[in-house]
Order: sequence, then C-alpha cells, then structure tokens
Amino acid sequence: MQQVERAEPQDFERVLSSMCTVPHPAARQAAERFLATNPGDPGTYETVAELERRAVEQLGTVAGLADPAGYVTSGGTEANIQAVRIARNRADTDDPNVVAPESAHFSFRKAANVLDVELRTAPTTDHTADVDAMQELIDGDTVCVVGVAGSTEYGYVDPIPALADVAADAGALCHVDAAWGGFYLPFSDHEWHFDHADIDTLTIDPHKVGQAAVPAGGLLSHSPDLFDELAIDTPYLESTSQVTLTGTRSGAGVASAVAAMDALWPEGYRETYERAMDNAEWLAEALEVRGHEVVGPELPLVAADLSVPMTDELRDRGWRVSKTGSGEMRVVCMPHVTRSMLRSFVADLDWY
Repeated sequence: MQQVERAEPQDFERVLSSMCTVPHPAARQAAERFLATNPGDPGTYETVAELERRAVEQLGTVAGLADPAGYVTSGGTEANIQAVRIARNRADTDDPNVVAPESAHFSFRKAANVLDVELRTAPTTDHTADVDAMQELIDGDTVCVVGVAGSTEYGYVDPIPALADVAADAGALCHVDAAWGGFYLPFSDHEWHFDHADIDTLTIDPHKVGQAAVPAGGLLSHSPDLFDELAIDTPYLESTSQVTLTGTRSGAGVASAVAAMDALWPEGYRETYERAMDNAEWLAEALEVRGHEVVGPELPLVAADLSVPMTDELRDRGWRVSKTGSGEMRVVCMPHVTRSMLRSFVADLDWY
C-alpha cells in the first residue's frame, strides 16, 4: 500500500488576518483530555457539563455579568444565530425584522436566511453604527437591535449604551456581537458589556483572543428565561431539554476555554491587549509614513489602502492577509503576531 504523506497544520508565522490564534498550552492539553466528551448530553457527561457552567461564569466575569446564563457555542456564528432566534421566538409578530449596522458580521445574513427574519442594515459613520440611521429602520416588528463591539473588518466599537436605549424604546432585544473584541475590550475605555448598558444577549468567543482551542464560542444573557425560547424536549437523554443549536458537541472547546481563562484572566489578557495595541499602533505608523491611508487602530486591527496587486504579491510571499469589503488590506494583531513578524512584513512591503 502506498504511504500517504502526513499532512501538517498551517503554522502562524505569517498569518496576519485570521481571528484565530495559537491556543494556550493549558487550553491545548485540556482540549485533548475532553475531546470525546459531549456537553450536549450533560446527564451522561457530568464533568464537562460542570466545566461548561464554569466557562459561562468566567465569560460573565469578562463581560460584566455577575450571574450569567448561556453556553459554549461552536463560535460567533452560532451565537449570533441563536440570539436572533431568541428574539424572534419571544416576539409577537408574524413579520419579524432585525436592525443592525452595515458593519455587522455576515453571520447575521445567515441568521436571517435560516430563521426567515428580515435583516435591515443601516449605513455607518466612520465605520461605526449610526444610531439615528438605525432608529429610522426600527418599527413595530423589530425584534432585535444589534451592536458590534470590535467589528471584524475595522475593529471599531459601536455606541452600545445608545443602541440599548433604542432597543428598549422599541420593545426589542439588544444583542452585542463581541465575538472578537470581547477579550480585548475589558482593558480599554469602551462601554460595551452588561455592566455598561441594558443589553440582553452577547456573543464572545474564547477561541479568538481568549486563546482557547477551536471550536469555543460563547453566548451569554442576563436572564435564563430568554434561553427558554430555545428549549426543545430531549426524550431519550437524561436531561429533559436542550437549548443549543447543535446536539452533540465536543467537550474540547468547553474544557479548553476554562483552562485558557484560568491561566490568563485577567493579567495575561491585559498583557496580551497592551502588546497587541502597541504592535497595531507601530504598524499603523509604519504604513502611514510610507504614504498609505490607514483606518484605526481602535482595537488591535489595522486596515490600509494597499493596492490589490500589492496584496496579491504579499500572499505570494507567504503572508496570509485579507481585504475588507472596500478593498483595504487588514491586519489583525492577534496574540501570535509579534513585532518581529510585523517588521518582516513591512520589509517585504518595501520591495514594492
């Protein structure tokens, strides 16, 4: 039999656009130990079920919520879909709509398609939600108002308290997507979480800046009653109902999220944020002095107006860089991105 060459995973030495990163060593070890457990069957897999409760408590601490309800999702997409599903299921309308800024993650388009909900997007101002423009789209059938805390294209943070007020006035839920920004924002001056505003649900992903193993997202709420909107009976399991979107889930993400947060909260994450912001500001300055127009950084993400051919050349040299919807190159300063990497990147830029 012919020997199959062993495949090796992508390394992170030239990855500059991903919002995933190298897991913390403790998270990697925990993921391996709990790989075959199933949090979707908590009656059988009691240990990982208890770890999930710990993960939710820890995420609540990060997101300013003392007594959180929630669960560990497969990622931000599932969490955002579930938040829209909660809003739709609790509302008294046959024609539900969700209002979001145009900077909202594409997972909200998936949610609208899957759940048969209209998605209304308002233009942004300087890449940030325009509250007045969103207000104009809200009507009696609006079930959810979305704010973004760390947008995936530019890393910008919406005015969450103002959006929460708009949602409350409309009788709609307020959902915050902090999937990427959630582990950077606690060390910034932004108002974005449950202790800052009257929000209802929040997405935050340990497998991004939290340095857990993939997949490990998170959905939180101030009220367990909101999750009742998702509950279905599970007659052949020891547990009587289930609120998750997926059924069987690997306990790897749950265990790794707990391990990462145990190891890093808060000081490890603070150091990561400060180093990442320093790197982002250094890169922004380096690009500006070379004549490029730069957006940010508000959080550790830099977008710049490099030409498409230049971006393609960089990819040919092994750099993993992507573009915004408007064509700017974006660099995400994740925990694995070092100053040495960025110096090499800029040196390659200087060839063009």
